[in-house]
Amino acid sequence: MHFVFSDKVMLLFDFWSVHSPAGIALSVLVVLLLAILYEGIKVGKAKLLYHTLSSLHTPASQEHILERERDSVDSDSLLVSRTPLRWLLCHFGQSLVHVIQVVIGYFMMLAVMSYNAWIFLGVVLGSAVGYYLMYPLLGKI
Repeated sequence: MHFVFSDKVMLLFDFWSVHSPAGIALSVLVVLLLAILYEGIKVGKAKLLYHTLSSLHTPASQEHILERERDSVDSDSLLVSRTPLRWLLCHFGQSLVHVIQVVIGYFMMLAVMSYNAWIFLGVVLGSAVGYYLMYPLLGKI
């Protein structure tokens, strides 16, 4: 197998069969946008993890919990039931985002495995553009 510059390729599914220059240009645009989305999801997942950890373990929330403990005798059962539930919901959301990221990553890998050089360049360029656009957002956490 080797890379070829061709306007004829079948990508991922039977219905995504390209036979024209316009079709390959549209397919390159789609995989480029998919790569940008992949980079955006990576940044979003990092921000989600940061916000989850900071909201679950901030001193302010711990002070609020301690105040509620002093005010109510039943607060122990409420604290025990709410904190693990909140953590489980956050963990479920992060797991869902991770699965979406993995699926998009494998789709891009399979598109590159078509050995079409245009598709490969679309994935590489999309990844570069996505990194350039998305990673400055990490500084705004």
